[in-house]
Amino acid sequence: MGKAIEITDSNFQDIVNTDKPVLVDFWAEWCGPCKMIGPVIEELAGDYEGKAVIGKVDVDSNPEVSAKFGIRSIPTLLVFKNGEIVDKQVGAVSKNVLAQKLDAQMA
Repeated sequence: MGKAIEITDSNFQDIVNTDKPVLVDFWAEWCGPCKMIGPVIEELAGDYEGKAVIGKVDVDSNPEVSAKFGIRSIPTLLVFKNGEIVDKQVGAVSKNVLAQKLDAQMA
């Protein structure tokens, strides 16, 4: 079963620099909505294993990446392709919404 990758300031570039879609969940321990969406992120990691990269950035532990992308409210979910942001979602949403964003990048 796929699992969301722990993304940090140091490994961020390596992870998003791929031709597969990469969904990055910016979250924190103390964030209620982040806890709600956490299981959805893990489910997507299983569903898209081998097809997309699903990862999480703890904003408290990784201030550089969070600042670089201007993350002000969490959860913020960014979709990357070839290292570029191609989609963005602020706030908790359903699994279907995130799946559609990933599917759109697979064409």
